[in-house]
Amino acid sequence: MGFIGATATGLMAGLHGYILVLEMFLWTSPRGRKAFKLTADFAEKTKTLAANQGLYNGFLAAGLVWGLAHPVPEFAHQIRLFFLGCIVAAGAYGGATANPRIFFIQAVPALASIGAVLSGY
Repeated sequence: MGFIGATATGLMAGLHGYILVLEMFLWTSPRGRKAFKLTADFAEKTKTLAANQGLYNGFLAAGLVWGLAHPVPEFAHQIRLFFLGCIVAAGAYGGATANPRIFFIQAVPALASIGAVLSGY
C-alpha cells in the first residue's frame, strides 16, 4: 500500500468520521447548523433523519479503516476501492439532488483518493 494512497484513504475516513459526528451529535447545535446551512427549526425537525445519515457515513469511515488495517494487501486494496467508490456514488447523488457542494466535499476527494490508491503511491 502506497503512502499517498493510504494517507488519502485515511483522510477520507477522517472526513466521514467527522460527518458522522456532525450529523449524529451536532446537527441541532450552532456548529452543525452552520456546517449544513440549516435553520434551528429545520434542524430540529430533521435530526432523526440526519442521525441515520450520520450512521451511514460512519459505515463508510469504518470500511475505509478496515481497508487500511486488513493484513492481506490485495484484499485491502479492493476494500478501499469499494468504499471510496461508494463515497463517489453518494457524493454524486447528494450533489445532484441536495446540494452541489456535496459533490465537491465528498465525491471529488474520493475520486482523487481512488487515483492515489490505483497509482500505488
